[in-house]
Amino acid sequence: MIVISSKKELQALLERERESRKTIGLVPTMGALHEGHLSLVKQAIARYDVCVVSIFVNPRQFNNPNDLETYPRQPEKDVALLDSVGCHYVFMPSVEEIYDGSGVERTFDFGAIGRVMEGVQRPGHFEGVALIVSKLFELVAPDGAFFGEKDFQQIAIVRSMVEQCGFKLSIIAVPIVREESGLALSSRNQRLTQETRPSAPRIYQTLRASLEQKEKGMSPKEVIAWVTKELNAIPHLEVEYYAIVDGVSLQPLEAWEDSEDPVGCIACYCGDVRLIDNIHYTK
Repeated sequence: MIVISSKKELQALLERERESRKTIGLVPTMGALHEGHLSLVKQAIARYDVCVVSIFVNPRQFNNPNDLETYPRQPEKDVALLDSVGCHYVFMPSVEEIYDGSGVERTFDFGAIGRVMEGVQRPGHFEGVALIVSKLFELVAPDGAFFGEKDFQQIAIVRSMVEQCGFKLSIIAVPIVREESGLALSSRNQRLTQETRPSAPRIYQTLRASLEQKEKGMSPKEVIAWVTKELNAIPHLEVEYYAIVDGVSLQPLEAWEDSEDPVGCIACYCGDVRLIDNIHYTK
């Protein structure tokens, strides 16, 4: 495995791989890797000849400076984990290397999918995500890129960015990896305290229980109210939003029959740690 911090070195190495007619899979990450990330890496290795993992805490996608400052960083551990699963290249650039002022920075219009949920709560977040992912796609020129379904809205944003930029690659969404308790694996889980952590699994447990409420005849609006009330009654939990949307358009649903794939998407604080998750109401 080769660890690289320079854009020029990365491009030179990957050009050699392409000359050998090798296919390339990319897994963009912000580090603090866990089994969820490794599931993406393993799929990339299985599907493509060469696996590139980027580790870059992107300041452009943080609308909260404190969130950027406290985001967990563990580069040595990350490199060891990636080496253990057979990754080929790790790209770990500095902020100055990525945002060096060269080239024209793209702007994006995500339309309705960017004006709901995370788009409302984190202004500028998706523009920052799309900018860094577009830069990585330009640098790596992958045949496919892998993203976790925990960031459900982000995958829709990335697909929109790909269409707007005309990139030729596959976007592969990988199912959420969970603890036995149901808690979705997240780098932010490291920031949960001994006091707050027992409450975190209740988020997904409550989403699972809401499937039964749907079967009992509750409307999407009623399920949203039920989930919000249940979670807000649990110590240390506070719902920022719960939305039930169409899995493609991401627009809120008035009735279940308005969508072939209704998805519940949540952002919930556990203490001062913001966690996101989702559940499909068709599965």
